[in-house]
Parts: sequence; structure tokens; C-alpha cells
Amino acid sequence: MAYDDLREFLSTLEKEGQLLRITEPVLPEPDLAAAANAAGRIGDGAPALWFDNVKGFTDARVALNVHGSWANHALALGLPKHTPVKEQVEEFARRWDAFPVAPERREDAPWREHTQEGDDVDLFSVLPLFRLNDGDGGFYLDKAAVVSRDPEDPGHFGKQNVGTYRLQVVDRNRLAIQPVPVHDIALHLRKAEEKGEDLPVAITLGNDPVMAIVAGMPMGYDQSEYEMAGALRGAPAPIATAPLTGFDVPWGSEVVIEGVIESRKRQIEGPFGEFTGHYSGGRRMPVIRIDRVSHRTNPVFESLYLGMPWTECDYLVGPNTCVPLLKQLRAEFPEVQAVNAMYTHGLLAVISTRKRYGGFAKAVAMRAMTTPHGLGYVSTVIMVDEDVDPFDLPQVMWAMSSKVNAAGDVMILPNLPVVELAPAAQPAGLTSKMIIDATTPVHPDQRGNFSTPTKDLPEAKDWAAKLQRLLSETRG
Repeated sequence: MAYDDLREFLSTLEKEGQLLRITEPVLPEPDLAAAANAAGRIGDGAPALWFDNVKGFTDARVALNVHGSWANHALALGLPKHTPVKEQVEEFARRWDAFPVAPERREDAPWREHTQEGDDVDLFSVLPLFRLNDGDGGFYLDKAAVVSRDPEDPGHFGKQNVGTYRLQVVDRNRLAIQPVPVHDIALHLRKAEEKGEDLPVAITLGNDPVMAIVAGMPMGYDQSEYEMAGALRGAPAPIATAPLTGFDVPWGSEVVIEGVIESRKRQIEGPFGEFTGHYSGGRRMPVIRIDRVSHRTNPVFESLYLGMPWTECDYLVGPNTCVPLLKQLRAEFPEVQAVNAMYTHGLLAVISTRKRYGGFAKAVAMRAMTTPHGLGYVSTVIMVDEDVDPFDLPQVMWAMSSKVNAAGDVMILPNLPVVELAPAAQPAGLTSKMIIDATTPVHPDQRGNFSTPTKDLPEAKDWAAKLQRLLSETRG
């Protein structure tokens, strides 16, 4: 099923027992973030959370943890909620092959119902803002999709970027944004500032569930997130035209904010409790001036808690990090079987591959570090054989414990790029990266004693399926 807006998806979550309505009065701080934090600690079936009785707000509607479990992630893709994570990744990869699917332009977008412009813009009157972690430097819009265009090629649909970036509310009509250098919006901003121009942006909040997934997806610079959303939905993504910028934005958004990143202006932004499980400090970041806000009647403020994994952020960006890396690697190395890059947005990746010759696995790992996403994120790669499931951590640990000889199987590559948010970077933006080759050596690499491995019995696979079926029948 393809969902056209957030509300439709929330209704499905409720029908599936995956949305929990909190009816008692709660404090905006710390209750809202603490509840979302707790949801990440109760297991893979955690529900989305709905709050509409928030003290201090007369008419707040807050949705949290919408993608915060594998059950919810499956439902976002139109799959049964009990679909195992490996099958979700495989289905994600299968749908990727349908890319591109052209979007469908629609009129009468529901976010056109109410408008604030110019001096009347006041985010505080539209959104029930609250801090996510005690040490945050302010309120954040952390699940928004930011739309920008290449100033040198504004008519190129594919170069119109839709990305998720942290946005700190500075005051009623200003935001500070962190454009990580490896991301497309940073390139757009650099081009605009070199011409002495502001960079127009459209910021959308409360989007349909697939749009939230693709906005955090490491795609090619000229690949359209809307066309990828269509592939993942199995139906064209509905879009509409933002009235001030003329940009393409999701048709079903709750709120659309339009304005410009002001050329060469900077504002202290942060600190913020990040997806790395650590705070990143305050830095001088670009400033967005908001010129127009459009929103639905009684808009739903969707936010996510992020901090020490696992949180909603990890479910949201897990498969959409694994699959691009898999596709990019397999295009050059068809031997690559699977990629598990769900850990801290791919700062660590586990890759299974067949091998052509000695040293091949290390070469694949180095290529993973130089993919578009790998340049800024992939800092540690664990390579395993094709018969080791990278999503099965006991198997991965077995491979590391039985096949790794540190003298020849661990490589340290110094002074490579990484996102400044990586806590271990020194200085920020640079790190030493590591490859651990836990594959079986092949000719001409003759090290070790691996000639007589045990293998699963041929009948074991059928028996595993049978036991799962019997167990499911027994449990009802």
C-alpha cells in the first residue's frame, strides 16, 4: 500500500496495533522526548506514539517514533509488520531496480489551507516545539525534508535535492542548518555563495513514510528522491508546487516552510544530541530566513528522538543506507552478496562477498569507503565470506574470532574524510579508517588452516522453515 500522507500511515499503524495514544497530560519537556527515548528500549515491535494533551499547548498534535521499529518500517513499505529485517532489506533492494518512477503532480495540496507570510511568520504559533535532549542548544526540526536546487542547473529535476538535515529554531522566522560537506545541499550552497546569492529552500514537515526514508538516503547527485520514492512505493510519488520558491515538494506534507539560506551569514548552532550517541558542539552554521509558512488545519508535528542507538533514527536510515552501498558495490564487484550498514548510519559496515583472488575482500572494503556515502561515513568495514550472513551478528563474530589474524587481516588507513559529527574524528572531519578481513584466504594467500570447514547440512534450510512454521502455529 502506498501512503500519500502521514495521517493515512498513522491510521494504518493504529489498525495494526503499532500506534499508542497517550491520553494523559504530559509535559513537553522531558516527557515527549523521554517517551520516544523509552520506545527505543522496548524492542523491535515498539509502536509510534501520539500525544494531543501536552501541557502549555492548547491544540498540540505530536507524533513520535513513527518509523521506530522494524514492524513500523515494514508497514511503511507496505509489507506485513512481522517481515524480518533481512527480508525488508532484500525487498528494498528489489524495488530499487524499478528506479526511476516519475512522480505525479497534484493540485489542492492540503498544506495550502493556512498561510503566514513576511512579518507574520511565527513558527511558535504553528508548531509545539520542545527539546529532545537536556543538553541541546534549543528546539530542533529533526525529521524535516529540505528541498534545494543546483543554482547552476536549476531546471534539472534530478539535481533537485531532498535531504534531511538538522535544523535549529533560532527565533520565530529563522533557522540554523548544518549542511554536512558530503551532502548535496552543501554543494548547492557553495555554488550560490560563490555567485553572491542566497539559496532558496523549501522545508517540509510531517511527510508520508516513504518520503521520510528517501530523504535520508545516500543517492547519486543527479538522482531524484521523488523518483526513488515512486520505486519504493510501487506508485508515483505525489508532489505539488511550493508557491514561493516554485520547488517540488511532497503533496501530503503537514507543513511547508519556504525561505532562503542567506549568503555568507552564519549563526552559532548546537549543541545537539546526535545519531552517534554523543553531543556535537556548537559551530557557526548557515542561517535560513523564513518568508512563508503553509500548513494544514491542526498540523501534526512529527519529530524523532535520536541519541544512544537504537532509536527511531537507526530504523529510519538502516535499509536506506545498506541498499545504495550494495548496489554501488555490486555494479563493480558482482561478487558482493549483502551489505549491513545499519550501524550509526554506516560508520560501520559488514559486507559479505565471494572472492576472485587473495586480497580481493580488502579491495572491496576500500571501494566501500570511497562510495558517495562511504567518503563521509564508512569508517570501519568487516569483510565476511559469502556464506556468512552480515545481518546475523553471531555469524559475524564467529568469522572475526576464527578467521582474523591481525598481522595480515587488519588495515589502518590514516587521514581519510568522515563527517564532522563522528565523535572519534581528530581533527573533526578526519579519521583513520579500518578494514577487518574476516574472509577465508584464497590463492595466492595461503595463510591459516581453513581446509576442512563444517557446513550446514543440506536439509537444515528446509527444517528451519518447518520449525518456524510449527512454532508460529503453536503460538497462534
